[in-house]
Amino acid sequence: MTSTLATGPSPTRSSTRVVRNDPALQAFWLLRVGFTVAPILFGLDKFFHVLVNWDRYFAPFIVRQTPWTAHELMYAVGVIEIVAGLVVALRPRFGGYLVAAWLAGIIVNLVIVPGFYDVALRDFGLLIAAIALARLATAFGSPARAVRS
Repeated sequence: MTSTLATGPSPTRSSTRVVRNDPALQAFWLLRVGFTVAPILFGLDKFFHVLVNWDRYFAPFIVRQTPWTAHELMYAVGVIEIVAGLVVALRPRFGGYLVAAWLAGIIVNLVIVPGFYDVALRDFGLLIAAIALARLATAFGSPARAVRS
């Protein structure tokens, strides 16, 4: 009597084939990697301003409510974004919602600043993608679930 386990493909080979053939799992990994790398890189850039002068995106109304300058506030923003990227890497289900909430705050800030509505609209699309990541993570977020699929 032959067992199906003995004649079936090895678990490693089967897992590799699932990743190659499952569009939902591929989408999960694209979003997970993207929402890990982008917040970390953009968070680091809040300290160095290599990509853009981030200070100009901070709503003056919000800056006036604090004892800090926009530049000093961007340091806090950078730290939060780096942490959010790391959370996505480690706990994508929670991290997806964390990034979505952060993006909602960014959108509110950008709507207050005249002339950045296009950036706010882009960030709304990113917010939807972050929620999609969190939802996909319910199916693929843990290694055990990904292998069973």
